[in-house]
Amino acid sequence: MSEQRRIELEPAWVLHHRPFRDSSEIVELFTREYGRVAAVARGSRRPGRRRESLEPFRPMLVSCRGNGELQTLTAAEPRGPSLRTTGQRLLSMFYLNELLLRLLQKHDAHPETFADYERALAELGAGKPEAAVLRVFEKRLLNAMGYGLNLIADTEGQPLAADGMYRYVPELGAVPLHEGGDQGLLVRGSSLLALAAEELDDEQTLRELRHVLQRTLDIYLGGRPLKSREVLRAMRAGGPAGEILAE
Repeated sequence: MSEQRRIELEPAWVLHHRPFRDSSEIVELFTREYGRVAAVARGSRRPGRRRESLEPFRPMLVSCRGNGELQTLTAAEPRGPSLRTTGQRLLSMFYLNELLLRLLQKHDAHPETFADYERALAELGAGKPEAAVLRVFEKRLLNAMGYGLNLIADTEGQPLAADGMYRYVPELGAVPLHEGGDQGLLVRGSSLLALAAEELDDEQTLRELRHVLQRTLDIYLGGRPLKSREVLRAMRAGGPAGEILAE
């Protein structure tokens, strides 16, 4: 018989929740010291039950117990106010949640990523430049997973030149144009260096880096599209974005 795992008043965020049986739900949590944890919130959907603390984007303290992949949520209390935002910024927050759900293994602690996530949520809620916040989070998440981008040197081992042009090939790096070939995405050396320094204040830089980071993330997402990206496309087309996000 495996040893029962106990989590006591652990800082956490809800990444997602879905109905379970008649009156309960499964809550996907991101905790500071235990990583991703799935837990059953028993009776949370019963009429009259207060469940505000189980909504995403509210900092929480949670307690769980169990000896399998699916634990039981025994306590959940807020440790701060909910983050209030709407529209595309709210969608960006859901995008962060989806990345964590898809890319992090359960029970694999990532305290630095937890801190990066809290920082990104706070910056999005405070109105910081949205694209810059997302690009920095994506870069740091790849680093935490062990798939960090080489943002200092090219594939020949030479320091990146700010005024140079490269083709960025995921899992390989920045290929100098003189090497020929048509693989990879065209990107300026200055854009890669800006990401390394996390100093992103130029529209062209952000546009180039969005393509580089999304192409890289797609490799580890296994070719399965992100719902949050589908929602963004639906919003732009005037379609049923809320239905997609609620799936």
